[in-house]
Amino acid sequence: MTRSRFGALLFASRVDLVMLLVAMVWGASYLAAKNLTPHSSIPALLALRFLLATLVLLVIWGRKHEKITRAEWFAGSIFGLSVASVLIVETLGISITSATNAGLIISLAIIFTPIIESIWQRSWLPRPFFVATVGAVVGVALLVSGNGFRSPNIGDAIMLLASIMRALATTTQGRLTQSKTLSSLNLTVVQTAVCGLAMFAVDTRGTIQAALDYGPTQWGWLSFLVVFCTVFGFIALMWGIQRTSASRASLLLSTEPIWAVFVAIAIGGEKLAWISAVGAVVIIVSTYFGQGIETRHRSARTVA
Repeated sequence: MTRSRFGALLFASRVDLVMLLVAMVWGASYLAAKNLTPHSSIPALLALRFLLATLVLLVIWGRKHEKITRAEWFAGSIFGLSVASVLIVETLGISITSATNAGLIISLAIIFTPIIESIWQRSWLPRPFFVATVGAVVGVALLVSGNGFRSPNIGDAIMLLASIMRALATTTQGRLTQSKTLSSLNLTVVQTAVCGLAMFAVDTRGTIQAALDYGPTQWGWLSFLVVFCTVFGFIALMWGIQRTSASRASLLLSTEPIWAVFVAIAIGGEKLAWISAVGAVVIIVSTYFGQGIETRHRSARTVA
């Protein structure tokens, strides 16, 4: 193996590791949010999370002294509004349907992302890649089916819309940032600020009241959401998606439910049924093979 090829593989592995770390902290965010939602409305919780994250990011940004370009303002604003839109639709769907159905349907973004990206690029990924993505969805179905399924309702349709919106947001981020000299930090600052202000506008009074009512425990959970799930998660995602494809990032992030279950068991005291454990294994295997297929396909296109 040549030194250049080894270096490329090492860099790709580093990008994959960063994406997996994002999936880990986002998986843990479910338990954090579960412990916070009884104490405030969803828009208020999200407003506090993103506005506080913006303050942290501004401190980091001030030390870097990176001027935000017009292109970064434009892309970051689009990302912020898209994140806010996806979160509102997801929350609405979850409030109507079961958590089991919601977890399965939102995972369909894993399939929608490569489909949308392929249409956008007018170049379909190999068929085995879609087999891998279907395998990941089947794994999620097994993972979240420990408590059984419920009959479909309007909430399921809303979650389907949310999964399409999430796939569109992921693909848009990739297309607007790939092969461009845009600062990941600048994009994240603008994105979180726009998202936080949008949520604050939805429930201004509730946001202020939540800030006054939160106790030490709630502020501890919120700090985790702000520092790890938002500041680190968004910067790392933006950094990684500029260095890989939206489809590959989506596959790596598909491990998020595994980490959500792990944290729920280790910290939240929840139980894992055997069928859920099988689903976790299926997701890992499908993700591994999907990564290999996508990497070879992208390398072949680059050489061509």
